[in-house]
Amino acid sequence: MRVSEIVSLLEQRYPPEWAEDWDRVGFVLGDPGATVSRVLLAVDCDPAVVEEAERAGAELVFTHHPLLLRGVSTLAPTTYKGRIVHRMIRAGIALYTAHTNGDVANPGVSDALAGRLGLLEVHPLRSDPRAPERGHGRVGRLPEPMTLAAFARHAADQLHQTAAMVRAAGDPSRPVRTVAVSGGSGDAFLADATRAGVDAYLTADLRHHPAQEHLANGGPALVDVTHWASERPWLDDVAAFLRAEAGVQTIVSDVDTSPWVLLEGNDS
Repeated sequence: MRVSEIVSLLEQRYPPEWAEDWDRVGFVLGDPGATVSRVLLAVDCDPAVVEEAERAGAELVFTHHPLLLRGVSTLAPTTYKGRIVHRMIRAGIALYTAHTNGDVANPGVSDALAGRLGLLEVHPLRSDPRAPERGHGRVGRLPEPMTLAAFARHAADQLHQTAAMVRAAGDPSRPVRTVAVSGGSGDAFLADATRAGVDAYLTADLRHHPAQEHLANGGPALVDVTHWASERPWLDDVAAFLRAEAGVQTIVSDVDTSPWVLLEGNDS
């Protein structure tokens, strides 16, 4: 298929108008008329991912996070983003991004996360009033209850491994039956998790004070995973969609683009 045809398929599944106003999604660079036989999917577009795409012979890179989210005044090859753009253009690789429009889609980022954890009877944590089947985050139940400590271990086992550990806040022996999840940075939905009445809320990038106040106010237990690990499962779903609808080969990148690469602990 041509780049423009794959863009059309992706925008039917993840319409750009579903994205937040501040977001920058859609077709970023490349020749719309170029043919595509292989797509590489990644959470971020960084030099390691571009190198992987070159080695794999991918003509299109699909990412969750926008490369050009914030305004830039130059794409000179002396800048970080400029080097990436120039390298992709030289290699004939197009770039497409679905970010918050992928978050709220059904199925979307949090559906994939819920599926990886084995949650059942999944529905949105914060629904879109105009389309209740869509929205941010997901709520579901575990097939069998487990303690918070066991659920944290389950999350660590089921999600892709990163240098950082899974963290949990709350009573380790607390029974967990119902769970809310949100791929990516999810402390904006702490109140939603409380209102949902779940036993635990799993997301990424939780901050000290919001988490502390949430627990003090009686909110559900918290499980904090890395941003990359919480969003990586969705790429498998998008890859399956592209194989079925576009007939292209897909490679899902396991390059961990988390900035944290070393974990040290106190052995005493």
